[in-house]
Amino acid sequence: MTAIPTPVTRLLGVELPIVQAGMSWASSCSALPLAVSRAGGLGVVAAGPMRLDDLDRTLGEMRRGTDRPWAVNLPLYRKGAQEVIDLLLEHRPPVLIASQGGPRRYLDRFHAAGTICLHVVAGTEHARKAAGAGVDGLVVVGAEAGGHPPPSMVGTGVLVRAVVTAVPGTPVIASGGIADGAGLAAMLALGAGGAQFGTRFLASDEATVHPAYKAAVAGASIEDTRTVGHGLGTIRGIANEFTARMAELERVAAPLDARREAFDAATLRDAALHGDVSGGKVEAGQSAGLVDEVLPAAKIVERIVAEYERARHRLPAAR
Repeated sequence: MTAIPTPVTRLLGVELPIVQAGMSWASSCSALPLAVSRAGGLGVVAAGPMRLDDLDRTLGEMRRGTDRPWAVNLPLYRKGAQEVIDLLLEHRPPVLIASQGGPRRYLDRFHAAGTICLHVVAGTEHARKAAGAGVDGLVVVGAEAGGHPPPSMVGTGVLVRAVVTAVPGTPVIASGGIADGAGLAAMLALGAGGAQFGTRFLASDEATVHPAYKAAVAGASIEDTRTVGHGLGTIRGIANEFTARMAELERVAAPLDARREAFDAATLRDAALHGDVSGGKVEAGQSAGLVDEVLPAAKIVERIVAEYERARHRLPAAR
């Protein structure tokens, strides 16, 4: 394996600055995170939608499945977040990636357990606050990301550069619109120490989403995502009947209750588990247009590294 040493790989103890995003349903399992961690990156279990017993079992599978670092992503707003925190502390995951809340709520307890703590941010102000609270590193999410892009809708490249400048010395992982090794090289050039790949790993053999969901991602172009649900918790997903319905309600300035009813009637679960890619929320980033086939996760990691090396050698040599 070709190692790519950066501040992020040194922090996490991994060979490659490749982080698989914690994606509800897609990585709410051990198969995908194990495959990525075994390949030299950082696999991430998505705890967001998981019941405690399922999460407990999955964490055990991660412990038994690899001696390499892995992570758990926890949205702090989820129902029963404190019970999840208690369970995670029993398992002592090597890395925690927390989002949607302040780090002071969990930081001391996880640090005492020996867990490296990364925090997801979408702006320089939150980056400064998280770094000041003592997190070990940041995941910086830009507008191109699938799922929940930042309210500011600032692009990943600009946002990463601003955060790197705002919190020098804090390891940064870039996220949003990155699907290959050239994207990884670009983020490292901007000062990040690694990149998080979500949409690319949606189209993996190990992602536990319906084949129709994977096909929708692999078949999309870069123009085929939409952001909808403004004022309700904006999401980015593949254009379908749901996004068209939401866009029309937003265009005519429909009452908030009507928009909320339509927004809540469609779910990520329906798309991810049941294959409803017309009426469900097919969350994916703009980088879906750079993904054209479903592959084993280890092969995806291998390709990213090879693409990174080609991109690096295309750059003019330093004089």
